[in-house]
Amino acid sequence: MKRVLGVTCAVLSAVLAAGCSVEVRQQSGGDVEAGGPVKIVVVPKAIGFDFWEQVRVGAECAGSKVPNVQIHWDGVSSESDVSGQQSLLQDMLAQGGVQGLVYAATDAKALSQITRTAQGQGTTVVNMDSGTEPQPPDVPVYATNNVAAAQMGTQLLADQLGGRGKVAFIEFQPGTSTNETRAEGFRRGLAANPGLELVAEQSSESDYNTALQVTQDILTANPDLNGIYAANEPSVLGAAEAVRQAGKAGQVKIIGWDTSEGQIQSLREGVITGLIAQNPFKMGYFAVTAAIGEITGDPAPPPPTDTGSMLITKENLDTAEVQKLLNPSCANPPA
Repeated sequence: MKRVLGVTCAVLSAVLAAGCSVEVRQQSGGDVEAGGPVKIVVVPKAIGFDFWEQVRVGAECAGSKVPNVQIHWDGVSSESDVSGQQSLLQDMLAQGGVQGLVYAATDAKALSQITRTAQGQGTTVVNMDSGTEPQPPDVPVYATNNVAAAQMGTQLLADQLGGRGKVAFIEFQPGTSTNETRAEGFRRGLAANPGLELVAEQSSESDYNTALQVTQDILTANPDLNGIYAANEPSVLGAAEAVRQAGKAGQVKIIGWDTSEGQIQSLREGVITGLIAQNPFKMGYFAVTAAIGEITGDPAPPPPTDTGSMLITKENLDTAEVQKLLNPSCANPPA
C-alpha cells in the first residue's frame, strides 16, 4: 500500500527545522481513497511516562511536516501489559485504513506476529525503541544503542566508586530487546571493571512500587552496598526512594536510565548520581519520518537508526545542550 509522491527534503537534521515540500501525484492500494489522509498509528510501550510523552511530541512533529498525514497515538498504561498491547494493535489493524504502524514492542517474541500481520495487509511497519524477534530486515528500529550507552553508564558508576565496590542491578522487563541490551552493556561494563562485585539482581517489572520493594530487600541483605544500576524510569525512581528512605542518599551511588521530572529532581538532590539520557523526541521523529518516506516513496535516504544518548550528572545538568534534550519541542528540537 504505497503512494508515489514528489518529495523535496533537506538532510534530516535540517528537516527538523525546515520541514518538507510534498506534491501528490498518484495513489494506489487497499482501501485508501485517492487524495485521502495517510494514517499512521504510533503505539509506545506505555502512555503516562515522560519518556513516551517526548516520543509523542517527536512523532507528531514529524507528521506535521508533511501535509495530509494523520498521527494516531494510543497505548496501554503499563509496559508489562504485553497482552494488552497485542490486543490494542490487533484491533487497530482490524479496523483498516492504517497505512503505517510505528510501535515499540513490549515483548520481542510476543509482538513479532503483529508485524507479520501488518505487513501481510500492506501496512508499512517501523519499530521505535524496541523491535521484535525475529526482526524483519525491512523493518527498521529507531532506538538508542543500548549496549554502548549502558556500558558508558556503568563506567560512570565505576568511576564514582573509584573502581571498587558492591553493586546491584535492577532490570525491568526480561524478554524485551531493550532490557536485554541494557543488561548486556551493564555486564560489559562490569567485565571492564573487575573491582566491581555484582551482589544482587532483581526485576522491577517496570513498576515503581516493585522497584522500591526489591531495592529495600537488596539494601537489607547487603547493608554495605555501594552502587545501583537501574535500567529504566520506574526502576530508577523506586531505587532512589528506597535509598532515600534508608538514609543512604549519596552514599549508595545510583546510575539509571531516562530523565523524568522526578529523576532530574533526585539528581539535583544527589540521590541519583547519574542518568543515561536518550533522545526520545528524535526516536519518535525519525521513526515516523521513515514510515512516511516508505509510504510515499520518498527517494531520500532514511534517517540513521541510532538516535543517540548522553550522560547527565549534576555538573552538566544546566548546560544548554542538556536542557534542550530535556525540554524538546517541534520549534526547538534537540540535536
